[in-house]
Amino acid sequence: MLDILLDSVIDTLKSLPFLLGAYLLIECMEHRASGKLTQALGKLGPLGPVGGALLGCVPQCGFSVAAANLYAGRLITPGTLIAVFLATSDEALPILLSRAGAGGEVLRLLGVKLAAAALAGILADFVAARLPGGRQRQPFQDLCQDCGCEERGIFLSALSHTLRVFLFLLGVNLALGLGMAWVGEERLSRLLLTGSVFQPLLAGLIGFIPNCAASVLLTELYLSGSLSFGSAVAGLCTGAGLGLAVLFRVNRDMKENVCIAGALYAAAVAAGLACQAIA
Repeated sequence: MLDILLDSVIDTLKSLPFLLGAYLLIECMEHRASGKLTQALGKLGPLGPVGGALLGCVPQCGFSVAAANLYAGRLITPGTLIAVFLATSDEALPILLSRAGAGGEVLRLLGVKLAAAALAGILADFVAARLPGGRQRQPFQDLCQDCGCEERGIFLSALSHTLRVFLFLLGVNLALGLGMAWVGEERLSRLLLTGSVFQPLLAGLIGFIPNCAASVLLTELYLSGSLSFGSAVAGLCTGAGLGLAVLFRVNRDMKENVCIAGALYAAAVAAGLACQAIA
């Protein structure tokens, strides 16, 4: 129990600098330069998802947390958010790099995730731009509605947002740690149907677990031969760390959140099945 608590605290603390940085950036944009900065972000156009994919490739799930907050503040497009989520590698890259002779696997994984993230993000923005209603809300509306930002100032407002999300993530990590300990990795491995065409679909669902334990498990199963490369791609593409959990916490449109999660799963499984077919 003590180990689970310590792991939960450590995992959550890793996201704290990214949370505070994202909220400070959002508060500064809102109060100091919202008009110019949002116009500049809008000018990125179709390159937004490409930039998001490149950022997500950095082996740290904190970027997905920051992206979720920026999206809730209406500072990035849904395609850019999906690109960050798909490209996020969490603990997979450090584990692969720690294995002798795994350099080729790292490059192959990064290449597939980067291409899938950029393509899915561009497609998501293309579709979103043609939906009726689209993103009519103003920047910062979801994050700053009824939060008293004007009275408390930039730093205190950012700190308040950060602490609320931090406590939420700590609870999520603790619950997931207890769940993983109760189910056990061996039982979870048996659910993956080694050698089955359905394996990428199952791996994609496991990747949704918002905890680094999921990416560690998927990577270790791939290295041991229990998981195909395509299945590893599917699971690690949906494995956006704590980003998806933060999105559901800070973005008030639950229908929108579900659509993003569905698009993330569809893109991840499609990439995994394509890799499996080619192999």
